[in-house]
Amino acid sequence: MGRHVVARVGEIPSGGCRLVHAGGRDIVVFEMQGDYYALLNRCPHEGGGLCHGDRVGMVEADMPGEYRFSRAGEMVKCPWHGWEFDIRTGQSWSDPRRTFVKKYPVSIEAGTELVKGPYVAESFPVTVEDDYVILEV
Repeated sequence: MGRHVVARVGEIPSGGCRLVHAGGRDIVVFEMQGDYYALLNRCPHEGGGLCHGDRVGMVEADMPGEYRFSRAGEMVKCPWHGWEFDIRTGQSWSDPRRTFVKKYPVSIEAGTELVKGPYVAESFPVTVEDDYVILEV
């Protein structure tokens, strides 16, 4: 798998996402509280684009009538049929053992490290002496 620069930090809005095409695949990159996560942009049910899905949280209940809302914005809901997936892991909320969306590793790297290549221009020291530019070779 190759490495692909997909955005600068800050280009994906807080709580937002960006659809990118990398390695022959459509991948959606999510920003969540300063961290970034990437999932294949295809729901395993019927192929809905997760980049168009709503970001939702979890509703949990220990008993009827008592509900808790947690993990706000950490789940993405397929826009076609409502299947929900954990943005951090790609796992399905309804069937976490068998249903998931492929996730991809994401890292943040300094731009100065990315622009360094295997090619380095040869440089020579230059000084100025009595109004003459002197090149040392």
